[in-house]
Amino acid sequence: MILRQFLHREPVGISYLFGCGGKASCAVVDAVGDIEPYLRAAEEGGMQIHYVVDTHVHADHRSAGRELATATGAEYVLGAEADVGFPFRAVTDGDILALGNVTAEVLHTPGHTPEHICLVVTDHTRTDEPWFVLTGHTLMVGDLGRTELATSALEGARDLFRSAARLKSLPDHVEVLAGAYAGSVCGRRLSGKPWSTIGFEKRHNAAFAITDEEAFVAEMVAEIPPPPPEAARLRAVNAGLAVPAV
Repeated sequence: MILRQFLHREPVGISYLFGCGGKASCAVVDAVGDIEPYLRAAEEGGMQIHYVVDTHVHADHRSAGRELATATGAEYVLGAEADVGFPFRAVTDGDILALGNVTAEVLHTPGHTPEHICLVVTDHTRTDEPWFVLTGHTLMVGDLGRTELATSALEGARDLFRSAARLKSLPDHVEVLAGAYAGSVCGRRLSGKPWSTIGFEKRHNAAFAITDEEAFVAEMVAEIPPPPPEAARLRAVNAGLAVPAV
């Protein structure tokens, strides 16, 4: 297993490169900004980028996913529910992205957005148990993602309750590698520590710990932060439905 984490400050976000060094294959998740660091990391690891994944159509920044996929010949991957204006590899719940001895199982986790996916990653050279889950803006360290950017806050919160329950069913040891940390507009009480575990978040993440659906919905719609600047336009640009500003 090779795993690299890329922390971004403008905008605040986290990208990942992971894969199998022995089989020279990797994926990049939630690419932001200049694509050169991802190309360099893959080259240094002796790997080819086979998949470029966006966990969802982002509303807080310009995705570099399609640019990176084009530059590398990789498949550009989104959840099948994504409403976009370009071809992509559509994945559904339970699909497997194979990277040599490493696999990433798709979990469809709507709530932050209808098309959101998480990736449950296993290194089969060590065990057939999952090692970590890439959670995008569904589950972050200290909070869950806001729910009103692509649907109504109420509808999104009800979807997110069910998605959170699925993540809570993962083993406690599974590491949570989120797509944002403190300073992001996509959560409320995010930690500056950009990784955690399912077990720790079940115990110490107030929203994630709620087991009653009505209490959960009330929590998620009670403190909605201001939306990201130009959120609707950014989401449309990332969906290929609007032209980027010059």
